[in-house]
Amino acid sequence: MAVPKKKTSKGKRNQRHAIWKAKAATAADKALSIGKSVLSGRAQGFVYPMDQDEDSEE
Repeated sequence: MAVPKKKTSKGKRNQRHAIWKAKAATAADKALSIGKSVLSGRAQGFVYPMDQDEDSEE
């Protein structure tokens, strides 16, 4: 079983955690932006499948 050779410092641990949290925030912003563009109908470069059954039933 692999074990670390030396203890990781608090600074290194906190830096790694901050990077992880920043990635999550960036992904959330991107998802919100894509969702807004899809709902407004201005989505370009994003494939959003539209249900054809809804239009034909009306």
